[in-house]
Amino acid sequence: MIDVTVRGAGIFGLSIAWACIRRGAKVQVVDPHGVGSWSSGGIVGALAPHVPEKWNAKKEFQFESLITAETFWQGVEEVARGSSGYARLGRIQPIPDADSLELAHIRSENAKMLWKGLAEWAVINSRPNFAPPSPTGYWIKDTLSARINPGAACHLLEVALRKRGVRFFKQGHNLGATLWATGIHDLVRISKTLSIPFGSGVKGQAALFDFDRRQAPQLFADSLHFIPHQNGTLAVGSTSERDYESGNSTDEKLDLLITQAQSILPELRKVKVIKRWASVRPRAISRAPILGRHPLDPDAFIANGGFKIGFGMAPKIAEVMADLILGGGNDIPVDFHPEKSLEFQS
Repeated sequence: MIDVTVRGAGIFGLSIAWACIRRGAKVQVVDPHGVGSWSSGGIVGALAPHVPEKWNAKKEFQFESLITAETFWQGVEEVARGSSGYARLGRIQPIPDADSLELAHIRSENAKMLWKGLAEWAVINSRPNFAPPSPTGYWIKDTLSARINPGAACHLLEVALRKRGVRFFKQGHNLGATLWATGIHDLVRISKTLSIPFGSGVKGQAALFDFDRRQAPQLFADSLHFIPHQNGTLAVGSTSERDYESGNSTDEKLDLLITQAQSILPELRKVKVIKRWASVRPRAISRAPILGRHPLDPDAFIANGGFKIGFGMAPKIAEVMADLILGGGNDIPVDFHPEKSLEFQS
């Protein structure tokens, strides 16, 4: 007997399935496209926090998720006996000007309270090994940022779920409680049905370099994320395009990104680009994840709108959605409720 049908084998669907089976539920996963086939199968994997200022429920939720991520992924890796590529190695950011330097010092003080002593946002004046020069001679170093290999993490979750008895299908009936976690596909469906812009897709592109800095922290410079992966590659991303013709093809925008990355880190001019990636990330009109009862079916549930922070949010989203689906409670922030996105229409 199936207790929960999860529609969507991206990071939200798989993580919630994992939380449900750990509570003893019997789960099936249905996705015609397969595991991690859209934005969840990406190559970047920057688990980066919001800046420690103007604190709100979304930032607090993400912070708590990033803090618990290590335990979450350790549990998956122990069952699947593989690697998700997760490591909390922090992040470096060059500080470009005097105003940014002043703001960085303020945020450093904010982090002492908001990050509860569990992570640090520091201003340093010694150039790290894996970092470009800073115009001010200062860099931000935070210890909360982590990395993950998105595609590998999704497939590791699949292995762990299968070992716990979860079956995967391309097609199937909704049995038990139904969770819709189908990303852009469901946002389009809801928008069309309700005749409102409930959510949309934002195309992202990234490049993977044959460049081994696996023990280095990630780098954020000139709006680009540089993520050294455990397998000896370096991912750089990404573009954000609301107007696009194809969600799965790369184009001249990625060429410009690669050129920009090579300008920031000249060492990249000497190595090979081994993969070009593009997909469409689901973005709710509220700009927050959408968690709760499905707006088209009050007997079903929805987890959507991860956009750029889906993997960072997933560990905690899995817990609160499993609580809701299995009847154990509802600790979902009000700003994440589907009704919040509907409010943007009025």
